[in-house]
Amino acid sequence: MIVSSAPFRVSFAGGGSDIASYYRRQAGAVLSCAIAKYSFVIVHNYFNENKYHLKYTRTELGDRLEDIAHPLLREALRMHGVEPGIEVASVADIPSGTGLGSSSSFSVALINALYAHRSRFASKDQLAEEACKLEIDILKEPIGKQDQYAAAHGGLNFIEFNSNGGVNVQPVVLSSEKMAELESNILLFFTGSQRDTRSVLSTQVQAMETDEDKFRTVERMVQLAYEMRDILMSGDLGAFGEALHRGWMMKRSLTSQISNSAIDEFYNAARAAGAIGGKLAGAGGGGFLVLYCPKDRQERVRQALSQLKEIEFRFDWSGARIAFAQ
Repeated sequence: MIVSSAPFRVSFAGGGSDIASYYRRQAGAVLSCAIAKYSFVIVHNYFNENKYHLKYTRTELGDRLEDIAHPLLREALRMHGVEPGIEVASVADIPSGTGLGSSSSFSVALINALYAHRSRFASKDQLAEEACKLEIDILKEPIGKQDQYAAAHGGLNFIEFNSNGGVNVQPVVLSSEKMAELESNILLFFTGSQRDTRSVLSTQVQAMETDEDKFRTVERMVQLAYEMRDILMSGDLGAFGEALHRGWMMKRSLTSQISNSAIDEFYNAARAAGAIGGKLAGAGGGGFLVLYCPKDRQERVRQALSQLKEIEFRFDWSGARIAFAQ
């Protein structure tokens, strides 16, 4: 039995520049971190050697890959040439459609589990590259590459996307004191709504491809990602919070689907209560509100957002890993 896990991620700046329609024209970059919330995949030999037994929000039992309904499972098994006689189950700390990159975390955890099941090792870059191939090239999902690399590598990273398709992952190194302060000053609140990431991202991609002003907005968001990396490394965390706010103002201007009146109300209430800056995690439209707020103001922010569910924020430093193998 193999138990594999990969973390979810929170993106701070540069989102959208990891999509091919942007980085093929101009190199993209994001600042993001992996968090201690995970997608888990369990792989085990199945008693019936002629069947695939798959368990997620539903259960599938079939004898051909073509009969498998779950697209990621079907194509990952096909990619790895997995024959019947295997059981795959998945669980996660947080549901999909909440802006934390759950689909890519699942893909990375699944691919790692399939390698481990055959007693083979795959590097973190290899896991990320295969997850990108699975989701973007094979399944044609309108997504970028940042989630797969964040899930595979873990930690706090500055990730660059080159016009030739290459990806560079650069860990952001802070003192232990500053890293602990940053971690303790980030709050995560679930807005209560889940959304179809494909629809939101497809609209953003279309906007970048057809509206030069929108493309230039993403270009400014990439520049801000570089600025925020440098701000973090200088140790000025208050400036980091202010830059997070500027980035959100840019992002929400891309399309009308990124925010709405309810989200704006939550965000404004948090800022009025003491949060310096924030944004919606992921593509937008719902999911998690990420806030930067000093410790002495956090209780006021919690009171202002008392109707929302808060999730404890902690960095993950392991990335994709095999948690159990026997």
